[in-house]
Amino acid sequence: MRITILLLIVAFSTLSLFSQSEKKRVRRGNNEFAEGNFQDAEKEYRKALMEKPGYAKGTFNLGDAMYEQENYEESAKLFSEIIERNTSPAEKSDAYYNLGNTMMKENKYQESIEAFKNSLRLNPRNDDAKYNLEYARKKLKEQQQQQQNQDQQQDQENKDQEDQQNKDQRDKENENKDNKDQDKKDQQQQDQEQKDQDQKNKQEQNKGDQKKENQQQKQPQQISKQDAQKMLDALMNDEKKTLQKLQKQKAKAVKGKKSDIDW
Repeated sequence: MRITILLLIVAFSTLSLFSQSEKKRVRRGNNEFAEGNFQDAEKEYRKALMEKPGYAKGTFNLGDAMYEQENYEESAKLFSEIIERNTSPAEKSDAYYNLGNTMMKENKYQESIEAFKNSLRLNPRNDDAKYNLEYARKKLKEQQQQQQNQDQQQDQENKDQEDQQNKDQRDKENENKDNKDQDKKDQQQQDQEQKDQDQKNKQEQNKGDQKKENQQQKQPQQISKQDAQKMLDALMNDEKKTLQKLQKQKAKAVKGKKSDIDW
């Protein structure tokens, strides 16, 4: 790419009104610029503008110095000032040209294209502007294609991310379902085990109760001495009554019996 930064070294029709000091500052700045001392050139141009604010030549060349120091924002601002002023078509054409170069440095290709077109409208014979215009159009097309590719890539990444999120969500739902099914299965197994254990405990308890009952049946019932004495007295009393009853019956029988002897 061929980019030319123009130095406005052509005297304007109004230069005869400027003081020698202002022109001297600009010449010193131009010498420093030619030596590549852009910061020193900037200082001289700024001094010229302090002595004569709005000095077009100082403003234009200060824009060049800022461009070379890669301060494109201020450089574009200075060239825009030249364009907005009541300057000649040639000066405006050069300012548009340098503004286009500045825009290209900031990858603002659409703005640079418009600047080069404006430069050519004012000066159709500016071959550098023609060349840079085509170059800017090429870069804009590449930028648009790159942006389109980035957009497509971003869309694909977003789609992949969304698909992955959906997959993760489905996996999580399936995992939760599996966990719930497993929990239900474990609970059923636990309930069955508890049921079996309860039944086993009940059976063992029944066996224990039956064994205890059998042992109680085999073992004589333990009674107190007092109860035993009462039972013994009752038995003796019943026995005494029974003997008495038998004796009465026997006596009665003897009394009523007839003798079989024939007297």
